[in-house]
Amino acid sequence: MNIFGIGLPEMGVIFVVALLIFGPKKLPEIGRSLGKTLRSFQEASNEFQSEFKREAEQLEQVVKTTAELEPKQIEAVQSEHDTAKSSPTS
Repeated sequence: MNIFGIGLPEMGVIFVVALLIFGPKKLPEIGRSLGKTLRSFQEASNEFQSEFKREAEQLEQVVKTTAELEPKQIEAVQSEHDTAKSSPTS
């Protein structure tokens, strides 16, 4: 068993030290708090991944749509962009 690079003997030492520092009554409360914290980090990570995938799919659709445009349409869009870019702003 290897969690975060920590083996079973190291986890045992950490548990014994925590038991000595916090006592047997406080340890379950600390464990629950740690579990809730890890769960919230996992949920945030999953939310970030889903948002990233959603944005990547939207970008893929834009690229696909742009690739499907005929060359004349692309030239028209580019000329509009160049015209807007070269026009003076007040």
